[in-house]
Amino acid sequence: MNASLRRLSVAACALVLAGCTTSNAFQNIDNPELKISQSPIKIWWRFLTVGKEGTVPVDPVPVRSLDRATLDALDVNANHVVRLGHSSHLLKLHGKYWLIDPVFSQRASPVQWAGPKRFHPSPIALSEVPPIEGLILSHDHYDHLDRATIETLALKVNRYFVPTGVGARLQDMKVPAERIQEFGWWQSGTHAGVQLTATPSQHFSGRTLTDRNSTLWASWVIDSGEQRIFFSGDSGYFPGFQQIGERFPRIDLALMENGAYDKDWPTVHMTPEESIRAFQDLKAKTLYSVHNSTFDLAFHPWREPMDRLADLAVKQGIDLATPVIGEVLTIGKPRSNELWWSKLR
Repeated sequence: MNASLRRLSVAACALVLAGCTTSNAFQNIDNPELKISQSPIKIWWRFLTVGKEGTVPVDPVPVRSLDRATLDALDVNANHVVRLGHSSHLLKLHGKYWLIDPVFSQRASPVQWAGPKRFHPSPIALSEVPPIEGLILSHDHYDHLDRATIETLALKVNRYFVPTGVGARLQDMKVPAERIQEFGWWQSGTHAGVQLTATPSQHFSGRTLTDRNSTLWASWVIDSGEQRIFFSGDSGYFPGFQQIGERFPRIDLALMENGAYDKDWPTVHMTPEESIRAFQDLKAKTLYSVHNSTFDLAFHPWREPMDRLADLAVKQGIDLATPVIGEVLTIGKPRSNELWWSKLR
């Protein structure tokens, strides 16, 4: 594929991420601090004409390979979070396996011959993923909802938990309707001893140029035993983080978006400074950085989100988790945090 076609395909995917389509079935909550996004035409033009520097790593991104035996050996009386890359995570919650926003494909794109390509392989092959008790989705964008992944897992997942409207997407990907449960904001449900609550985020949805906001987007609160996990999904900074923190105190681990931000689309992704502010609104114990180090989705250097977040965390005394791809984090267990990217180009 020639350079012009590559640039055009990346621009098309980035526009879906940045937001530039038409209908308005679902809307964000009011935000008095809402910033102005650039027009779709100007975003297009920038992607087509401005060169990128440092947005893709030169050195290999380290990956800790996983296998089924390693996963099965994890303590069944604890809650574990495994970083698969970007916003994809495998959870083992008191012995049962869950997935969050799984993307195993090579590209976050509607096609696999073009679009943002992975920086690193998955730490575990999709064929090796154990049977999944529950799969949680934040929204329908390609870097969070991947057709090939879902079609492969369709009958391997006991139950899917998705924002309102996303169920139809899954049915189109061969998931039986009876396995899907849709949630509006603040709605809760319990499955296999885990309580799930869909909470607001400030984002948008859509997989084509004509279906913007036809499905809902969400963050999630996950209660397993005595421990509580928050997953931000994709979000700009908004007052909802404080509301979530008030309704759900004692969050042990907050998986916070930190990457793919830009001055031209400030309403849908957070800068590292905003991620810190949102984390403090939640009053959570540990900040776990997600949405970086796997796909080239913006103009900032690939290391920048983690560099800035790590510096802020040190200055403000925040317990930060930046796991290596494939690393297992056991909630409540002491760990030393590694700035694994710091010497990479």
